[in-house]
Amino acid sequence: MRGHDRINNCLPEELILEIFRRLESKPNRDACSLVCKRWLSLERFSRTTLRIGASFSPDDFISLLSRRFLYITSIHVDERISVSLPSLSPSPKRKRGRDSSSPSSSKRKKLTDKTHSGAENVESSSLTDTGLTALANGFPRIENLSLIWCPNVSSVGLCSLAQKCTSLKSLDLQGCYVGDQGLAAVGKFCKQLEELNLRFCEGLTDVGVIDLVVGCSKSLKSIGVAASAKITDLSLEAVGSHCKLLEVLYLDSEYIHDKGLIAVAQGCHRLKNLKLQCVSVTDVAFAAVGELCTSLERLALYSFQHFTDKGMRAIGKGSKKLKDLTLSDCYFVSCKGLEAIAHGCKELERVEINGCHNIGTRGIEAIGKSCPRLKELALLYCQRIGNSALQEIGKGCKSLEILHLVDCSGIGDIAMCSIAKGCRNLKKLHIRRCYEV
Repeated sequence: MRGHDRINNCLPEELILEIFRRLESKPNRDACSLVCKRWLSLERFSRTTLRIGASFSPDDFISLLSRRFLYITSIHVDERISVSLPSLSPSPKRKRGRDSSSPSSSKRKKLTDKTHSGAENVESSSLTDTGLTALANGFPRIENLSLIWCPNVSSVGLCSLAQKCTSLKSLDLQGCYVGDQGLAAVGKFCKQLEELNLRFCEGLTDVGVIDLVVGCSKSLKSIGVAASAKITDLSLEAVGSHCKLLEVLYLDSEYIHDKGLIAVAQGCHRLKNLKLQCVSVTDVAFAAVGELCTSLERLALYSFQHFTDKGMRAIGKGSKKLKDLTLSDCYFVSCKGLEAIAHGCKELERVEINGCHNIGTRGIEAIGKSCPRLKELALLYCQRIGNSALQEIGKGCKSLEILHLVDCSGIGDIAMCSIAKGCRNLKKLHIRRCYEV
């Protein structure tokens, strides 16, 4: 009935909070917060995640958010995402009737001046150590923090954060120019850290990484490193010696060699996910991975120059639990290597072959014959794969749900008819530049 508030008068705050927590869609939560002041306040209490793009004066913005949202556990700052400021000038209709000397217009004028000066100064729209300190003071209970491409954050801010936010479990510093001192502070104070991303952190060396690894050795489960010229095999040797719980390792570096990866394989027997783009790593390292990493489930290899069928045979022989395989621009892997994987890793559920020009029809046929659990197959720029390869997939992989075909000139109607007849569970089909279809 109009004029009667049956919800607010009957439901206690605890129940309304529980309803807000069950709303997974952000637009729905935002809509609920606009119903009344009580719901706005309660929705702020129920919110646990904040996502912040590049904005004007982010240091002040962080302080403002900390006063409004008290139970935040995850904060994601991504300065690649630009946020346009609303127009601060009054509309033409209201301009006539408003005194230019009124308090509201004077405030607006100051804010407009700030905006224009901030537009000229690039640093004003980037998070600094001051903002990171405010974040640590305002959100001491955060568990997940992402600082993506925040160039003005340094070790000073990271040290302040580490001392206050000791419950931190996930830290992403992609593109941040932090130094060894900040990373060492994280290792000293954040003993629950499980996930660490150091992609494009050019200011780091082995010293900082080793200090963190030693400090978080009992909790660290995931490490990512990319384009960091001063992080070498010494860091990986420390990981292998101390991080016995490590499950995920992402490496994109030309400064990592066999010695570092072998150390990880010898010390991290729980490794499940391995993603590598390391041109200096050879079959010798993969022999150790295949022999020692028996829990490996996902393997992704990009642009390898010294990885051949010998390394593939080692993986197929030892990593029996492998479920996901990606080979991209691995020019020295042939059908023999893929056959070794198919015969040894019968639990495969996803296979992606991208630009591996020596893999042809016979390798995919082996997958079809030996891997009945396959759910997703992606063949990209594979000119040597013919119709009979997908005929075997249609016969043997009844669980296939997703098929991607891009620029595969040898695949035509015969192959697609075999997929249609055999793979009745297919949910997604993507075909591009396969002109025989």
